[in-house]
Amino acid sequence: MGRVLNSDKERRVMVVRFSALGDVALVIPALYDVCRSNPSTEFVMLTRPHPAELFINPPANLKIEGVDLDQYRGLGGILRLFREMLKKYRFTDIVDLHDVLRTRVMGFWGQLHGVRLYRFRKGRFAKKALTRQRKKMMVALRPTYERYRDAFRRAGLEVSGSFSSIFPAGYEEPSTPVPPKKDGEFRVAIAPFSRHEGKIYPLDQMRKVVDQLAASPSTTLLIFGFGEEEERVIDSWIEGKKNIFNLASLKLGLARELELLNHCDVMVSMDSANMHIASLVGLRTVSVWGATHPYTGFLGYGQRQEDAVQLDMTCRPCSVFGNKPCRRGDYHCLRGIAPERIIERIKTPVRDSV
Repeated sequence: MGRVLNSDKERRVMVVRFSALGDVALVIPALYDVCRSNPSTEFVMLTRPHPAELFINPPANLKIEGVDLDQYRGLGGILRLFREMLKKYRFTDIVDLHDVLRTRVMGFWGQLHGVRLYRFRKGRFAKKALTRQRKKMMVALRPTYERYRDAFRRAGLEVSGSFSSIFPAGYEEPSTPVPPKKDGEFRVAIAPFSRHEGKIYPLDQMRKVVDQLAASPSTTLLIFGFGEEEERVIDSWIEGKKNIFNLASLKLGLARELELLNHCDVMVSMDSANMHIASLVGLRTVSVWGATHPYTGFLGYGQRQEDAVQLDMTCRPCSVFGNKPCRRGDYHCLRGIAPERIIERIKTPVRDSV
């Protein structure tokens, strides 16, 4: 206990976020920026194995540690994980970008060992005020990626805010069953699925979006999904169309899919991980919002408010994550959005002033 800290020139920062793919994708712009802004500081990102695959072309002073938390169950497991990481990396600071029981316990033990602790602020009470049934406080909350940057700033670190993509300019398109993009081709990525019903645009209406877009011979659609059920749904939409590719059936892996996104013109997604993954390559995303709302702070990094397609309803938002049953029982917040609205938004040119 009471370990003497190294000087700032020997500073080692462990960043912790044990969450799903989309949450970790939202961390990357802030983390890459802070690493590049503080080249003499060593950083370690502690996360789960699958999200760890998102960290493509990381800064030289960033190491990624993907941890299987099933191997570290209970308080004893968390303590063992903390000791292993401290022994391996000898970090001087912890930046907790998750703020849940597991990371709070790790932070507490860190402080007992003389490690400095900084947490990001979720704004839990403000989100409750925004999603409650009566007397909603319809105020746009601070974007989550800015909350991450705030945590780094409280740690005394510089944050540039210059992130644009995990790929350098001119990064070549990968060799896959999807043919290379041709001159004049308009390539649209579509991610129609989400984890919760309150965030899924009705699939029969999304099929209309797909059909209308695919009717143009100069348009190519890449439809993203995972698992047998989503693969089956996408297959039913293709029906022999040669300009639609089922990414769920190709099973290219996360890195290859990111490379394909890097060569798309626009993505259509729900309020889901896919919006945040698109932001990692600077891809404009037309996002569809139902039970949730951009005001909660989860609009993707670099994405535009006007590209969020949604209905004005007094019951919205009813949930931060879209995981609560519809109070009306009909999910009109999603079903009431005409497919033409989404198509019009896709085809609307981006203003230079935005």
